[in-house]
Amino acid sequence: MEQFPKPPYPEQQQAMPGSTAAMNPRPDHGETSYEGSGRLEGKKAIITGGDSGIGRAVALAFAREGADVLISYLDEEEDAQETRRLIEEAGREAVLVPGDITAAAHCRAIVEKAVAAFGRVDILVNNAAHQATFTDPEEISDAEWEVTFATNIHAMFYLTKAALPHMKPGAAIINTTSINADSPSPQLLAYATTKGAIHNYTAGLAQMLAEKGIRVNCVAPGPIWTPLIPSTMPPEKVKSFGGNTPLGRAGQPRELAPVYVMLASDEASYVTGATVPVTGGRPFM
Repeated sequence: MEQFPKPPYPEQQQAMPGSTAAMNPRPDHGETSYEGSGRLEGKKAIITGGDSGIGRAVALAFAREGADVLISYLDEEEDAQETRRLIEEAGREAVLVPGDITAAAHCRAIVEKAVAAFGRVDILVNNAAHQATFTDPEEISDAEWEVTFATNIHAMFYLTKAALPHMKPGAAIINTTSINADSPSPQLLAYATTKGAIHNYTAGLAQMLAEKGIRVNCVAPGPIWTPLIPSTMPPEKVKSFGGNTPLGRAGQPRELAPVYVMLASDEASYVTGATVPVTGGRPFM
């Protein structure tokens, strides 16, 4: 109950997409705590948005569990290089691919680079997301609405479609949805709408791919302390972030990673079409 920071956090704001180094307190990705046990030994993974936040924590955990990892990210080079260091310190191969996943061609290129480096894809983690805060629908431009959908849901389809020819029975797809899929924040209208779509997309895709032996699940985080928060929310919201949960705080990225590991591993062989909430006690569905 006392090992993680609780609000009030220092007031802070960053330009999008945000930087880990500028955050106070610094997010905990499991750098000093996560210990692997070979649960993903020899597997090959793609993680979008893997440079920081939940994606970095998942990349670190996957590597310590024995997986090689391709990290897709927009342009956060400093964060991406730190994630590469953590993967390579674990003795695994890291491939970094910057670029904009709103473009279908770039999504295909990500998969092509993974196959060129690893020979196949065993795990696809669709984690990258875009959000912005607005108090009135009239503030949301057409371009903002479109980029939110293109980043958060369209890219999942493009990546999945490109990856499937390189996935064998036993492979896993894990999508990051949100508690906003069930309890939407009105200030995050576009983001919350896409997260509801991801939840439905996951359930439908799981049924389509079951006969191929490919499992599809999603994780629904509650408030998690990542660069997305100070770069997309006003300082007063950042200060109290996560205080509305029963645990009274934001979650740390490291607290998500074990769920992704479980869903990626053979231990979850009968788990598909599921949503796993990690919400600090806030009810989901």
